[in-house]
Amino acid sequence: MNKRKSLLLGLLVFLLASSVLSFQKLKPQELSERYRKWLEEEVVYIITPVEKEVFLQLQTDRERDLFIEAFWRHRDPTPSTPENEFKNEHYRRINYANHFFGRGIPKPGWKTDRGRVYIILGEPNDVTRFEGKTQVYPTEVWFYQGKTNLGLPPGFYVVFFQEGGTGEYRLYSPLQDGPMALLTSYYGDPIDYMAAYEQLREFEPELAEVSLNLIPGERAVVAGRPTMSSDVLLQQIEMAPVKTVEEKYARKFLEYKDIVEVEYSTNYIDCDSVVKAFQTPSGLSFIHYAIEPEQLSVNQYQNKYYTTLKLNGTVSNMKGQQVYQFEKNIHLEFSQQQMSEISRRPLSIRDMFPLIPGEFKLSLLLKNEISKEFTSVEKTIFIPPLGQQVQLSPLLLAYDAQAKTDPQGRLRPFFLQGKRLYFQGNRVFLQSDTLYLGFQVGGLTPQFQEQGEIEIRFIKENQVVKTQKLKPSPLRGSLQDFILAFPLQDFVPAHYVVEVALLSQGQEMVSVADEFDITYSSGIPRPWVYSKLLPGLDDQIYNYVIGTQYLNNGQAQQAKSHLLQAYQSSPGNLEYAFGLAQAHWNLGEIDQVPTLLAPFLKQPNLTYEILDLLGKSWQKLGKWAQAVEVYDQAVERFGTNPHLLNALGDCYFALDRKEEARVVWEKSLQLNPHQPEIEKKLKALKER
Repeated sequence: MNKRKSLLLGLLVFLLASSVLSFQKLKPQELSERYRKWLEEEVVYIITPVEKEVFLQLQTDRERDLFIEAFWRHRDPTPSTPENEFKNEHYRRINYANHFFGRGIPKPGWKTDRGRVYIILGEPNDVTRFEGKTQVYPTEVWFYQGKTNLGLPPGFYVVFFQEGGTGEYRLYSPLQDGPMALLTSYYGDPIDYMAAYEQLREFEPELAEVSLNLIPGERAVVAGRPTMSSDVLLQQIEMAPVKTVEEKYARKFLEYKDIVEVEYSTNYIDCDSVVKAFQTPSGLSFIHYAIEPEQLSVNQYQNKYYTTLKLNGTVSNMKGQQVYQFEKNIHLEFSQQQMSEISRRPLSIRDMFPLIPGEFKLSLLLKNEISKEFTSVEKTIFIPPLGQQVQLSPLLLAYDAQAKTDPQGRLRPFFLQGKRLYFQGNRVFLQSDTLYLGFQVGGLTPQFQEQGEIEIRFIKENQVVKTQKLKPSPLRGSLQDFILAFPLQDFVPAHYVVEVALLSQGQEMVSVADEFDITYSSGIPRPWVYSKLLPGLDDQIYNYVIGTQYLNNGQAQQAKSHLLQAYQSSPGNLEYAFGLAQAHWNLGEIDQVPTLLAPFLKQPNLTYEILDLLGKSWQKLGKWAQAVEVYDQAVERFGTNPHLLNALGDCYFALDRKEEARVVWEKSLQLNPHQPEIEKKLKALKER
């Protein structure tokens, strides 16, 4: 494994873990005029609370500019074209509001009620004005249609009036204002809506109808009283811009702005994902993961379509320490016919890796190097300790399961009971589908195999609609895979929960659940899958991976056991030798380190970390000359740094080569003047 990549990814994990916590939120008035105007004037009616929160946590103007670019990009109805129609229309509305609604009043038009509604909803389908009337204050009635995409009724009115006949037009509320607010001479009971309505109807019957109800055809619960739905409508109008944006991109921008390259940061795309932990008969647990980006952008050259994806994965323990990391490059190329077949289907990237017992955080970062888009997945995962009592794995809900035999025992992700499971991250099924429920039961004792039961429950709206019980097989061992088929033709389209419970003498011991939906649709575009076979379980790469995970998790003794097996299988493997040497070092078994690493000293591909560990070991063992030889090689290959120079100085001093010690210590202080311990050593050296 490339150690420089390892260090880089470790840094990325640290940044990801700390970035969201370290940002100090600014107040809007602390922003420069340009950004304050953008936030409090230009997008004040359409920015979501999450977007505003993120914007105020950004630290530099560069970050703010990138966020603004992402803000408009995620509202662009045609992102493949150079024009952003939403942005252009939004600024047209602001200009219109300022030109027409700010006349004769001491505020800009965008700040008025009419300006706000116009900026949010755009041009009304119809406007009726009541002006120059002696009985009615100046009033405008705007009628809108076709705004159901904003969660609004098919047709509705918005009313504005000049309170008292002067000043700006104010938004009218049937419940809070009532018809009496529109009349110039109403002297009746101020809460008698019916009397005011009747008086208004005498003069302006059309306006009277709207004064009690802004939604055509909706009747009041109490005759002569405004409906609550009209005031709800006014609130929905204010919230309409929030409903059109998936604001997850803003959180991802904040989390990843210091991790992904600048050209990626504004291009977050959503994804579905599945992450499950399953065990092998040997007791080794694997994390199976699938990531399905919402779109796959490709380039075309002649009749070929291609793209390159980069997948970075990190696993950290609950203290934030990196336990495991990996990087994969995925090159995809399609013919024109293949592209036409898959263009309407999502891509599902699937893989698996072994993981030690414990609770961890998994982070997956997928980048499209062609389109500069990125997506990510963050999950908390738990691997139970070996030897625990009866355990139940997570559930995998699939729409197909096919028997598959892989060559030479090689491993395949999402493979149970000799079958490959086909599933989709959103867990949506057709009524014509069969749901294949996959799971594992581990730690099965002979007693549970004889007396225990497995119960499956399907639940809709908190009601159990189907159950099934079965017993584990007494002949299949302590770890058993299950794939159960449930035809869905008798399930009505709805949202469901499926639960699997282990029962002992009728008492529930443990249960797990997952959710799925059955749709009315007649068809669903199923994903096309990218995955590769992994080596069989007898490959020592798994002992090496598990050993390094234990090592990174501070469990050196467990690490040593696995790394020793890997090393013994291939003593000439430098990575295996270095991993085992690290375990010995952490356990204080220093004399074993040179035995493992010294045979590789003449190899050209030694990393800085290997040379540093070998040098420290010789130094710890009092083998000063051997340590100097290793440190000199490190300086020659990687240059100087204070750590190397200080170690060399200590070795020279021990060899009574005091002048050389003085030179390297002074060089170290030039690189880092704040080293009191080195200053003390130099002073003592000069006093001799």
